[in-house]
Amino acid sequence: MLGSTHGTLTTNSRHARVAACGRPPGPAVHVHGRSAAVEDVDVSGRPLHSTVPDLDRFFRPESVAVIGASDAEGRPNSGITRQLIAWAERVGARLHPVHPSRPAVFGLPCVPSVADLPEPVDLAVLLVRDPLPLVEELASAKVKFAVAFASGFAETGAEGAAAQARLSAAVRRAGLRLLGPNTNLNAFEEFREDLEGPAIALITQSGHQGRPVFTLQELGIRLSHWAPTGNEADLETADFISYFASRPEVGAIAMYVEGLKDGRSFLLAADRAARAKVPVVAVKVGRTETGARTAASHTGKLTGSDTVVDAAMRQFGVIRVDGLDELQDTAALLARARPPRAEGVVVYSISGGTGAHFSDLATAAGLPLPTLSPEKQAELHQWIPGDLSVANPVDNGGHPVGDWRGRKIIDAILADPSVGVLICPITGPFPPMSDKLAQDLVDAAEHTDKLVCVVWGSPVGTEPAYRTTLLGSSRVATFRTFANCITAVRAYLDHHRFTASYRSPFDDAPRTPSPSVRKAQALLRPGERLSEHAAKQLLRAYGIRVPREQLVTSAAAAVRAAGLVGYPVVMKASAPQLAHKTELGLVRLGLTSASQVRDTYRDLTDIARYEGVELDGVLVCQMVERGVEMVVGVTHDSLFGPTVTVGLGGVLVEVLRDTAVRVPPFGEDQARAMLTELRGRALLDGVRGMPPADVDALVEVVLRVQRMALELGDDLAELDVNPLMVLPRGQGAVALDALAVCR
Repeated sequence: MLGSTHGTLTTNSRHARVAACGRPPGPAVHVHGRSAAVEDVDVSGRPLHSTVPDLDRFFRPESVAVIGASDAEGRPNSGITRQLIAWAERVGARLHPVHPSRPAVFGLPCVPSVADLPEPVDLAVLLVRDPLPLVEELASAKVKFAVAFASGFAETGAEGAAAQARLSAAVRRAGLRLLGPNTNLNAFEEFREDLEGPAIALITQSGHQGRPVFTLQELGIRLSHWAPTGNEADLETADFISYFASRPEVGAIAMYVEGLKDGRSFLLAADRAARAKVPVVAVKVGRTETGARTAASHTGKLTGSDTVVDAAMRQFGVIRVDGLDELQDTAALLARARPPRAEGVVVYSISGGTGAHFSDLATAAGLPLPTLSPEKQAELHQWIPGDLSVANPVDNGGHPVGDWRGRKIIDAILADPSVGVLICPITGPFPPMSDKLAQDLVDAAEHTDKLVCVVWGSPVGTEPAYRTTLLGSSRVATFRTFANCITAVRAYLDHHRFTASYRSPFDDAPRTPSPSVRKAQALLRPGERLSEHAAKQLLRAYGIRVPREQLVTSAAAAVRAAGLVGYPVVMKASAPQLAHKTELGLVRLGLTSASQVRDTYRDLTDIARYEGVELDGVLVCQMVERGVEMVVGVTHDSLFGPTVTVGLGGVLVEVLRDTAVRVPPFGEDQARAMLTELRGRALLDGVRGMPPADVDALVEVVLRVQRMALELGDDLAELDVNPLMVLPRGQGAVALDALAVCR
């Protein structure tokens, strides 16, 4: 059963090409205690490879200490102790209760303190209200891992956050690895040992939200681990992603995330999973302001801008889904299905209406439904009446599934080299027809390496065709809704397409500063906003083209500058505080004579004086008219640091909000992918008689701006190039205006 019940930084992007997937991953650093130092860092000093904590002894310890163990009737610690004793027996660990006044707990000898443990222990479970005083004792006893269940930390507000910071610092000094605080017993659940095949490893920050995925075991889906990360004072989601991606039994990682502790660590872990071709499927709350507030109050961590989180996940191949039902269905499919032999999806049904309905939804979601060849259609019409459509969707009319023809049809579809996925929606039980169809699908799936999916639409779910035939198959992916099937199949195709060509952007991230850095740093003014003229000089330092222009401080100088720049010209007031000059009437276009230039200079300075703006001069600029106005910018995200944005620009940029985001480092492939995400992408291809724009030049600017973001780091708080005029193909791109804010 396979379902459930319900890049490269370049200096010339025109010639850069992304290499094929296959480079070995960066150096893995395995650590028992605190993460080892990583010397391979990028130009901003950030690590380029994740560390993989050796969590084997956490999940499979040889010895365990339960501090605060109890067997007193009615006490919460007693129930936890009992569960831990049962878990230790299952994993083959020796368990030692620790309590200052009890000689024994549930018949096991009890010691009064950590110092009295009879042997070194791999894991200490802390059933105490405040774990901080125990950290030094655990360090002295050379305990490798600890779990803190206690709440009342960062999830409660500022005072709790301070207590958690003290706990984190103590754990770092001790060289201990800590799960929690504010976690639970999910890591010590009983996992079924009788299931085979690739497993799902589960990560959750809310234990209850992982429960539906855990119960997939009852439907034959194997689970190998469950990491309930809690507040992540030490061990975090990224640590478990890196570890699970290295485990041979893990076929997919499913996670419920409320907030990420560190954006960079998350990306490095996602990169490791992408290199290993291990799919990561995530529910990440915080899409709305309300969701973000709730998540913060629960876990005490930053949720980050959801737009950036979404882009970062997509950039590194993390599959984001919206609900727990989608999480379980998608993770189950990705964990167990073989890579696709082809991308074509065929919808096969016993009802024309069902096939048409499903095909509409699948096509709208982006699934490729190829028209079957005339030869294949003729073959299918051997068994299907000629008046029925078999082009895709394939409608068999019902009767052929009741006899030998049903299997012939399925085998013929799966034999088509353009078909990689067969989906059969069965909207309701219609025995014996639906029973025979389900059995034929299961039998066919056993003899093909292509994906066979069934949507069993009956709300009852007790029918033998579903409970026994479909759920009893390890080769058929069974779903209960059209939407979940489509989501999972799309993720399946996207994942394998992504990993087939994946090249880690960290491999080619710049390690040393470019010659542009010194020029740029000399232009920065800490804590200040740069004028347009100064911001353009910053762009020029990184090889980004700007118009011919001169900054003047008199009408006579403006006339001379216009003659040098060449008519027609644009004139703009220039001052650091002028972020939106157009609204104040401080931009004039298409000036064609000396008298116009002279008069405009006086007008601009008069308006500035009236508005109380102290100008550093007036810009006389080359006028660039023909092109597509875009925006390229840099902002700082609370989780991920510098981010790069590209989108449709001009004065309506805030209204259109048509932008795409990436987190550096990224290569040319991702820069181009950003453009495909724009609703207005067609403008760059040429519309209404306009020539195609120079997309290569636009990509080059995006990559150069990214280099600025990486090299200038925290010194550059914000950069806004708007508009960037992208000229017709082969003519480049020109930054007509720019805004820069320094830290």
